[in-house]
Amino acid sequence: MPQSLARVMVHLVFSTKNREAWIAGEVHGDLHAYLGGVLDTIGCPSIQVGGTEDHVHILYSLSRTLTLAKVSEKVKTSSSRWMKQRAVGTFSWQTGYGAFSVCEADLRSVVRYIERQEAHHAHLSFQDEMRDFFRRNQLQYDERYVWD
Repeated sequence: MPQSLARVMVHLVFSTKNREAWIAGEVHGDLHAYLGGVLDTIGCPSIQVGGTEDHVHILYSLSRTLTLAKVSEKVKTSSSRWMKQRAVGTFSWQTGYGAFSVCEADLRSVVRYIERQEAHHAHLSFQDEMRDFFRRNQLQYDERYVWD
């Protein structure tokens, strides 16, 4: 095949440092729009961005020319700078991230899941949500190194 083609859907999740509630009020929607814009600019079309005051969920299509690590770094670095410019103190993201593949058949349900983050977290912590993701995706992890 002379042409390289790919469609890899990624559900990316990461938290603010120590799960500080820095993503509140009017910055909430603006940050989500900014995150989607960063992805679109680097050739990774965003599908849905959402979250709560302490973490974000991003569903996007991974470019065939970029690594998951490079995309995550670009999104986190750019948005951290953007948040600091909006006088959100000493804003920073946690060091790591969770990234999960999504099949085409599940796209709509992942979009709905991201849209409903506020209601979802009325009764579930970020850590418990991530533990559930790890379990469902059969990821081995060490509690000592997951949370920062």
